[in-house]
Parts: sequence; structure tokens; C-alpha cells
Amino acid sequence: MSIFGLRKSTMVTPQDALPGRERRPFPVPARHEVLGTPVEFPAGIPEGLDVVYVGMGCFWGAERRMWQLPGVYSTAVGYQGGFTPNPTYAEVCTGRTGHTEAVQVVYDPDTLDFADLLKVFWENHDPTQGYRQGNDVGTQYRSTLYFTTPEQEELAELSRERYQTVLTDNGLDPITTQVTSAEGLPFYYAEPEHQQYLAKNPHGYDCHANTGFALPSL
Repeated sequence: MSIFGLRKSTMVTPQDALPGRERRPFPVPARHEVLGTPVEFPAGIPEGLDVVYVGMGCFWGAERRMWQLPGVYSTAVGYQGGFTPNPTYAEVCTGRTGHTEAVQVVYDPDTLDFADLLKVFWENHDPTQGYRQGNDVGTQYRSTLYFTTPEQEELAELSRERYQTVLTDNGLDPITTQVTSAEGLPFYYAEPEHQQYLAKNPHGYDCHANTGFALPSL
């Protein structure tokens, strides 16, 4: 979201990060605006479902692309991969929390093949741009995939390798996506106005870069 004209493209160090707070300073909606399912899971992800966290630039459009997938149970937007506990959107936008704008995707693996989710992930942003997506510049827009199962890890790494081959063959730069475990990387929910933003604002900002190339079958 470049509406604030931010140009924060250097990762903050833990020592220079904002201090944050012990508790989230705002509520989170109980139900998903589109799917009607829970947004938050205090007791853990329900049995039979999996969760993955993706960063694809602006989280408004990224979340909509994910909730539209058959088999997705719930989505939420938030902040992840940084140093400041319980940050606000304004703080993330300063570039001094280290977080990326992330989407929590809870899905039924019996209905949604993770390979299909990866196809949407890779093909709906440009993973070669580093700390930016299109006109959105800053560390909060970096490409990330935080997996939670060994199967997700295996397919994520395989898909990155295959997509890199396609991009290299077409003269594009190396993929900069951080693919790593979600363990130890808390997901901090964003403010209620950001949750399912494009369901509430259908003509709202949704600027996503992409490479124009497809992910080969896994």
C-alpha cells in the first residue's frame, strides 16, 4: 500500500526495531467477512486443517486471492517475520518493525492440493523484486512463504526451484522469496479494517506485480 509514499527498503536490525507491546491494541473480528468462519484460532488450528503463511506484497489483494481458492477455510492478514511484538499498521509502515505483510491461510488439504495454492502464490506476485512489489517499496512488501509441515516445505522448495528455472530461461532475476518454517515467527493479526479489506471495499487498492510466467506442474 503505497498511499503513504513510503520508501523503506533497508531491513531494520533487532536493536533498532520499535519496542512494541505485550498485548494487541485492537480487537480482531470474530468471523471472516466472506467465508463466515473464525478468523482467529486461540485453541489452535482445527483438526484436519493445515495452515501456511504467505507474503506477496500488499496483503489486501493477496488475501482475496487466497480466500477465493476452493478448500480454503479461513484467511486473515497480519504482520510476520519481524522483531516488534504486536505492531500496528502505522508502525510496520515505518520500516522499523521488520515485519512483512502476511496472509494466514487455513485450508483443508483433502480439498485443496498445496501445489495449487503454490501456483496462486508464485503467479500472483513477482518474487524477484526483493523489498518491493511493483510501485510498493519497502521491507513490508517482501516475498515470503512460512511453512508449517514437512510436506509444505518439500513442495515449496521444489516449486521455487522449478519456477526459478522458468524465470532464468526468460531472463528474469533470481527469486528473493524467503521460504522457511513459521516456527518462531509469530503471526500478529492486523487491524480489523484490514481484514478482508477488498470484500468490504471491492474497488479498493489491489496492485500486484507478477512475472507473467506460469509455474510448471509439480
